[in-house]
Amino acid sequence: MVDEFEQIEKTIFAVKTTVGQEKNCADMIANRVRKGYGRIYSILSPETLRGYILVEAQSHEDVEIATHAVPHVKGVVNGSTFVADIDHFLVPKPAVSGISEGDLVELVAGPFRGEKAKVIRIDGTKEEITVELMEALVPIPVTVRGDHVRVLKEAGD
Repeated sequence: MVDEFEQIEKTIFAVKTTVGQEKNCADMIANRVRKGYGRIYSILSPETLRGYILVEAQSHEDVEIATHAVPHVKGVVNGSTFVADIDHFLVPKPAVSGISEGDLVELVAGPFRGEKAKVIRIDGTKEEITVELMEALVPIPVTVRGDHVRVLKEAGD
């Protein structure tokens, strides 16, 4: 026996929200769905998509019902897309992507916050970067998480 959920063609709808209120809107819509308003399968609020949330539902009407009178929701965008079109929001980007050996970086977290350093090694599996502090008297390699650095200048520049 096939589950009813698997038989239905699910579509992704974009809901326009007030910028900065995406997560709040997603929570409020989820609460309305729990109370029986609209048939929504999932709600996605990607950090890189400001002013919008993505809602998976069977129909535009279901999204309208679920979002009706929710504060900061400005409306449902006409048209829809499929899950395959939003895969890039579903797969997390590695913390060390965009960083290369030799890059000049600034440490943005941890005990060396604000220090400039040169990348000497990247461990993609652990998402860690080994850097050499620029202003240290003796070059000491320091290993930090990839999301604790900001690239100032790429090696090729």
